[in-house]
Amino acid sequence: MKTKDKKALHGKTLQELNAQLLEARNELHSLKLDKSLIKLKNTRSIFEKRKEIAQILTIIKIKEPPAGGQGK
Repeated sequence: MKTKDKKALHGKTLQELNAQLLEARNELHSLKLDKSLIKLKNTRSIFEKRKEIAQILTIIKIKEPPAGGQGK
């Protein structure tokens, strides 16, 4: 994911991020399926998709308000 794409993620709402997360997880599932069926040529794409999912989850955590109120 390029820097421009990462910055674009920060501008999205939580609903848009959750939708993109669901789409990325579905793509990861299909990539893993293709790998098991020996259809996938670029196995690095699985690693890249996992990294993209982690980046989306990180931005979601930053944008969500704290659930427990004040910490310890």
